Amino acid sequence: MKIFDNDIKHVAIIMDGNRRWAKAHNLPAPAGHKKGVDSLRAITRACDDFGIKYLTVYAFSTENWKRKKEEVDFLMDLVAVTLKNELDDMHKEGVKISFIGDTSKLSDKLQEVILNAQEKTKNNEGVNLQIALNYGARDEITNAVKQIVSEGLKVEDITKDTISKHLYTSNIPDPDILIRTGGEKRISNYLLWQIAYSEIIVVDEFWPEFDKKYFERCLDEYARRQRRFGK
Repeated sequence: MKIFDNDIKHVAIIMDGNRRWAKAHNLPAPAGHKKGVDSLRAITRACDDFGIKYLTVYAFSTENWKRKKEEVDFLMDLVAVTLKNELDDMHKEGVKISFIGDTSKLSDKLQEVILNAQEKTKNNEGVNLQIALNYGARDEITNAVKQIVSEGLKVEDITKDTISKHLYTSNIPDPDILIRTGGEKRISNYLLWQIAYSEIIVVDEFWPEFDKKYFERCLDEYARRQRRFGK
């Protein structure tokens, strides 16, 4: 088992290409989303194998509500069913599950499933899996500013750390790497504050075909880079 020794603590992923993978295989879009669950399971386990503590994945954005209702409903059901089916195994493997985004807009049923998963795994010490659901970075930053204002902080007391502490990810380090599958070269309103100095790696493979082998290649590429943090 390979352990990367280059201080990779946090990997963020834009899981793109489910629908395009399905189309390329003459399958309906839901088949791509289902296959994508297999990739998430594999990469979560790979993070554990490689000694990576934090994994944040983009599951559903604030803009994804614009998709066809049938697809949105399917995706929400898929999240609920996957959590129910995978929870015991993930718990046994020590995965700590949390969600970032405005989950208050989700159905009561899905919110209950989410809360159960978070509660059951909250004391686990393995991979910290953050699932971005109904997430948008601009909304996140806007909400952070609103919270800061409501607390009555003086302007001179507001720092970059103040904003970071009011984000959904306040309790975890910023991503070292942002991986986007599917070949598209854009950020898509994802972790805009947190990825300020992340290394960005875009791969052509669609998310359903992204496995441990491709993940390791991304980590190897990161290891060859020199992070500058704006210097």
